Amino acid sequence: MSFESTTDGFSGRQTAEVVGISYRQLDYWARTDLIRPSLADASGSGSRRRYSYQDLLELRVIKTLLDAGIKLESVREVFNYLRAHVTSDIGSAHLVISGQTVVLAQGDELIDVVKQGQGVLNVLSLAGVKNDVDAQLIPLRFEPPQAVAL
Repeated sequence: MSFESTTDGFSGRQTAEVVGISYRQLDYWARTDLIRPSLADASGSGSRRRYSYQDLLELRVIKTLLDAGIKLESVREVFNYLRAHVTSDIGSAHLVISGQTVVLAQGDELIDVVKQGQGVLNVLSLAGVKNDVDAQLIPLRFEPPQAVAL
């Protein structure tokens, strides 16, 4: 079942429950611009916030980062970077969390998103090495055996 196409979105209470945070926490994050509801923002007394499925994904990532011990200010930096540089679905991104460092694994690069993209490292894909070696071995399978002189 896909929830991505839900057009009327999710209320603040539903969102808090799905994400696993309190409504008060959700309200704080919205008021401090960590994440604003993308379908409908509160605009005075009686108005209701409406969150999209994408908002739910981002909120769960925020909660996971905070639960891992990443400071709120660093979480803000991570999301500023992700929103500017991850153009595909956030569900396709891979984050590596180590201490206070959050690294985005994008293709064959590791990018320190807390330092705004500094410290780019290359990742050696062992599967890629295996595929390269296997590709080189294929022609050898079809070569006739060479006679060994005794």
